[in-house]
Amino acid sequence: MNTRTLGRTGLKVSEIGYGAWGIGAKQWVGATDDESTRALERAIDLGLNFIDTALAYGDGHSEQIVGRTVKSRKGKVYVATKIPPKNRKWPAERAIPVAEAYTADYVVASTEESLRNLGMETIDLQQLHVWTDEFAGAGDWLAGVEKLKKQGKIRHFGISLGEHTPENGIKAVETGLVDAVQVIYNIFDQGPEDQLFPACRKHNVGVLARVPFDEGGLTGRITPQTGFPKDDFRNGYFRGDRKKEVFGRVQKIVADLGISLEQLPEAALRFVLSHEAVSTVIPGMRSVKNAEANCRVGDGRGLPANQVAKLRPHRWIRNYYKG
Repeated sequence: MNTRTLGRTGLKVSEIGYGAWGIGAKQWVGATDDESTRALERAIDLGLNFIDTALAYGDGHSEQIVGRTVKSRKGKVYVATKIPPKNRKWPAERAIPVAEAYTADYVVASTEESLRNLGMETIDLQQLHVWTDEFAGAGDWLAGVEKLKKQGKIRHFGISLGEHTPENGIKAVETGLVDAVQVIYNIFDQGPEDQLFPACRKHNVGVLARVPFDEGGLTGRITPQTGFPKDDFRNGYFRGDRKKEVFGRVQKIVADLGISLEQLPEAALRFVLSHEAVSTVIPGMRSVKNAEANCRVGDGRGLPANQVAKLRPHRWIRNYYKG
């Protein structure tokens, strides 16, 4: 497994990280804790050393699985988690005062809850789960972050940017508030390349690229006939004619690259890793099979430049997370 430096944190993280939303077993339905643990264990066996979870993933359930697994390992595995907004509104709304989402006391209390779930004394990277640049310089939340760093309860601090709004983290990067940013980046959503990635490169801020498969759309396995378990959030994400729409675009991608649908997940991950600003990509992987397939891609090779160029026209501006 190839490693990259997570910005100014200096942490050497695996190119393939582990996105632990799915193992929270609440919005992604179908996986068992045993299966999720086996997948996570296998990924670590294959050299993965970075896991991204959140207090909101299964109300701490994901953190608990991550904590038990990491504590059982001899080698160092870096853990990142996230503080949910007090008002539980995703994404953050610019018009809502920061005090309704984050205060110093709340930042500290949430972090301490995550530490209990994880069974750890220190979190390698703590993040705000929602962000708008209006939060920069407002309220007292930053005092909570600074207190946690002084107490040794967190090592580094970052933010998770909302759906398809990478430009909303530019101020945080430029003003030195954050050590890392987490952002949606994939073949369809290439927006971070425009402003965010150059800013991160300039200010040596790490980048966690999430949703590399567009919630499954870029795996090639979602067709117009695909069904999801009851209560799975993908029933809403891919509602109506969206599965047909996505599959049509996916077929054009594989045709342009000259690959099969089965090869698309690898190409999707390699596209993300081809950008030099990306520190690690964090796909969800709830099965050993997927963990093995994804980790094989972390070999430092990325995607050939000519194939990256072929994917440029497949940028697709839309937001399936909204109504």
